[in-house]
Amino acid sequence: MDLQAFNQRILPVQGRLFRLAQLFLRNREEAEDAIQDVLLRLWTNRNQLETYQSIEALAVQMTKNLCLDRLKSHHNQKVQDGADVSSVQAEGLSPHRQLENADSSALIHRLMGELPEQQKLVMHLRDVEEYSFDEIEQVTGLSNANIRVILSRARQKLRENYLKANDYETGY
Repeated sequence: MDLQAFNQRILPVQGRLFRLAQLFLRNREEAEDAIQDVLLRLWTNRNQLETYQSIEALAVQMTKNLCLDRLKSHHNQKVQDGADVSSVQAEGLSPHRQLENADSSALIHRLMGELPEQQKLVMHLRDVEEYSFDEIEQVTGLSNANIRVILSRARQKLRENYLKANDYETGY
């Protein structure tokens, strides 16, 4: 694979890989470092990439594994909650409503971070990156039925924890 083919096939998925890395690592700089490592590994092994059915699935799997390795190596380090108020601002909303939206977004990010790794990955791929079930099957190696069960359980747990957190906050 030459540089042009690499740029055409790998670089378009760089944004997805970054968002996935940021989901796991909760730190922009570490996510950028992880993506650089993944891209370097892909470039180093560019001659073997043609043997894979889906290079994107390989890149997602590599990103996930690298992030999990980094999390294990930083196990004792606290991780920041990556929610950014500006990411949920919308024109025409009052500052109070914007703050409520930012709080809800931060809560969802925190609750997603508390899900088991497999549920977090499947939910991110399906609901954030909008992968099809077949694409998720390629990335994770799970069966289609298993993916649906994991996704359902993840959504249910997220819903329950979100409602529980909101009831607690308003239930003084």
